[in-house]
Amino acid sequence: MFLIDTSRNGKPVYDPLINQSLDAYLINDLRLEGHGLICYINDPAVIIGRYQNAYAEVNLPYLKEHGIKLVRRTSGGGAAYHDRGNIIFENIVVGDTSGFRNFKQVGAPIVEALHDLGVSGAEVRGRNDMAVDGKKFSRMAMVKVDGAYAAGGTILYDLNQEVARTVLTPDIGKLESKGIKSVDARITNLKPYLPEKYQHWTSEDFKNYLLCHMFKVDRVEDIPTYHLTEKDWEVIDARQEAKFATHHWNFGHNPGYAHYVSHHFPIGTVSFNFNIKDRHISEIKLFGDFFTTGDPHLIEQALTGVEYSDEAIQAALIMQVL
Repeated sequence: MFLIDTSRNGKPVYDPLINQSLDAYLINDLRLEGHGLICYINDPAVIIGRYQNAYAEVNLPYLKEHGIKLVRRTSGGGAAYHDRGNIIFENIVVGDTSGFRNFKQVGAPIVEALHDLGVSGAEVRGRNDMAVDGKKFSRMAMVKVDGAYAAGGTILYDLNQEVARTVLTPDIGKLESKGIKSVDARITNLKPYLPEKYQHWTSEDFKNYLLCHMFKVDRVEDIPTYHLTEKDWEVIDARQEAKFATHHWNFGHNPGYAHYVSHHFPIGTVSFNFNIKDRHISEIKLFGDFFTTGDPHLIEQALTGVEYSDEAIQAALIMQVL
């Protein structure tokens, strides 16, 4: 394993638009053979999953009023608020993809580092979460391309919870389906769980501890590291301008269709936004925090024009699978 240094001109990059797009460059273009790791901290931003509807997940007036950026990741998953109290880690694996979808494997090094620090209640739980004493402090996500994948997550260390509560507008139906009455009850920062002698640690201090523990060294400088070059940054900058920093990619289009149905499946929450004309589905768009290696647009195509009945919809979906 090796670290991929994402600083520029010797200074950390806190721009979430850039940081969140690095995985696409690293697994599609640079493709360093083996197991790389990036770890960074963002300025205030809301990060949404690839298939989410920004207009349904985010308090956009509050976001714009407070200068918070909206950033769409390349993988699935749900919405999360980042600030400088939040740490993001991502494994960039090129070659051996046998670990894809293994969230326990991704979270294990973080949990082990916390155990050695004295936070014994830390664990990987559920489909893609890490928690301490039953409260979530991290959600993980993955994305795969030919012969490579990126897998990582956020770590809530000293996040501004009040801003997070205000700017995120989660699907109430999803919360109720899990028996959750309050968003606050299910998440926590890690800093209060650290022993007293570490309470002075900043997010940077905690990040450096994690890196040293994962690489089994005493100093970050001793970690095997690839430093992004100016040539790398030229490509990253070009991709920002063409896609990842554009309004079209990050905000997308809110279809505003008349009907909305949302249901939680094993792969995540899937929301169906659609119109009906003459008892047939005339337009449909899928959103959600689900993970998939397939193309949701195929489902949209299969259901467009189908009679709005259980039997017709099931038949169309079965035909798509076959």
